[in-house]
Amino acid sequence: MDTASATALTGPEAPVVEQSERAGTGSGPVPAVVDPRAVAPRDARELSRQFFHRLQELEEGTREYQYARNTLIEMNMSLVRFAAGRFRGRGDDMEDVVQTGMIGLIKAIDRFDLSREVEFTSFALPYVVGEIKRFFRDTTWAVHVPRRLQELRVELAKAREELSSRLDREPTVAELATLMNISENEVVEGQIAANGYHSASLDAALTGDGPEDGEAVLADFIGVEEHGLRLVEDFHSLAPLMAGLDERERRILHLRFVEEATQAEIGEELGCSQMHVSRLLKRIIVRLRKGMLGELDRI
Repeated sequence: MDTASATALTGPEAPVVEQSERAGTGSGPVPAVVDPRAVAPRDARELSRQFFHRLQELEEGTREYQYARNTLIEMNMSLVRFAAGRFRGRGDDMEDVVQTGMIGLIKAIDRFDLSREVEFTSFALPYVVGEIKRFFRDTTWAVHVPRRLQELRVELAKAREELSSRLDREPTVAELATLMNISENEVVEGQIAANGYHSASLDAALTGDGPEDGEAVLADFIGVEEHGLRLVEDFHSLAPLMAGLDERERRILHLRFVEEATQAEIGEELGCSQMHVSRLLKRIIVRLRKGMLGELDRI
């Protein structure tokens, strides 16, 4: 950097000085930037070019290399904030979005090649925006779904908007499938997956039309009590009790409650009277009931 350019970059807008002490192992010194974050974007482009030249010459892992790399990161933070501003209003903390964009900036710095003869900002912006989009894709869904379905949801929304404006009505699944060149099953799959983008708490309060309606929660209006769940617990409790019966007792229960045989039919198979079968059934059922209630030791 010549004397004129050094003077231009040492004013209050971009505090930069030239220090030969940071020359490192390459040819020529590394510019010492007093406050990299204060460098204007126009000056940052020129300085970045110089730092990338030196970065190629310096040995990775040395103090001079880390200084050059860290300075490049700080000088180009304005690019990250510019990209993050496009996603303002999404409801997320902007500082989290900026930090995510910084990951893209660091990747771009590590992969940039001066021989491509493109501006670093043009090269880095897709990296920054890509990381931010990945952040929203992976964190804003209420229910995690595969990335393929996340992307399909976006394409479905675009196709629906296009067809709605063209047809002046909501498009059918077949029309969406034709436009997107996918099967109807894939359209349906994408529509179902889109339901996982937003969620609502079952305890969310719902306000009625008038004060007399009181306050209700969402759980009051959706779902029903599943009595089958109680049966699952009963089955788990009953299993060890059934295992404690002998083979003849289990056979009697199977004939009566699985094959739905009458007591007379059971008696014929077992070679005993209907009355005896009735007494056996009663004794078995009482034993199982007391076992379910934890009263088996009282039998």
